[in-house]
Amino acid sequence: MGAKELLEISKPRIVVLLVITAVTSMYAASKFVGPELNYQSLLHIIIAGTLSSAGSSALNHYYDRDLDLLMKRTSTRPIPSGRISARSVLLYGLIVSSASVIYAAFTLNLVSTFFIALGIFFYVVIYTIWLKRTNSSNIVIGGFAGSAASMAGWAAATGSMDLLGALVGILVFVWTPSHFWCLAMKIKTDYEEARIPMLPVLVGMQKTSKYILVNTAILLPYSLSLYAFGLGLVYLVIAAVSGGLLLAYHYKLTKNPTPEFAWKAYKVTAPYLTIIFVGIALDAAFHFRF
Repeated sequence: MGAKELLEISKPRIVVLLVITAVTSMYAASKFVGPELNYQSLLHIIIAGTLSSAGSSALNHYYDRDLDLLMKRTSTRPIPSGRISARSVLLYGLIVSSASVIYAAFTLNLVSTFFIALGIFFYVVIYTIWLKRTNSSNIVIGGFAGSAASMAGWAAATGSMDLLGALVGILVFVWTPSHFWCLAMKIKTDYEEARIPMLPVLVGMQKTSKYILVNTAILLPYSLSLYAFGLGLVYLVIAAVSGGLLLAYHYKLTKNPTPEFAWKAYKVTAPYLTIIFVGIALDAAFHFRF
């Protein structure tokens, strides 16, 4: 098992995104709720988060190896291309996922450990094994796996889960459908060939673009409503500008529901989560309200 293959099955871009949501949530929680940020715990959440995301991604590669072979976009992945054995990926995924939970249990608190384990469970069992192949709501429900990373970070700072921490985590859940459906529109043919019930395959491109717009029309006011629960003006401005841009782009997608424009919309949607969570951290650092 080479380093390149190990990196590929760990999905480093997802690792970075989830670690950013965990770290920014942890920082914000330390400012809004307390106690003061423990930098040792910050390092522990980065390590545990990296291990949990990498391990669950590897298990996703293992379970989806038959589908990956059928799809042009994924046919060159390590298992279907024969660069690594399925058994090696399974062992790596199980060991690294287990290590993340054990590591968290010894270095963080039990609430944070619970959310790390829950994130792995949702991504591997609920999304990959159960919903992805059987239900059009697969990515909607499966999106909670990302929320768990934010909640793990929040709980790592506070030792518990409060309303604001839960609402911040749910931001990931509400954003995920718009993000993933844009990608699904881009690779609709792949999903058709693999017989995966993604939304564009079932209802077509035009209807999917409308679902994306509706989802973003829910995301924008939801994100702004967090001001009422304690976030401040720095966050409010960042959420309004980034969410407004997203809404405008997804409106344009309904007028041009092609794979090419869906790919452009995907590239606009992808950075939103990083921007909004950095916004939460900046708000915690420079907090003021009317």
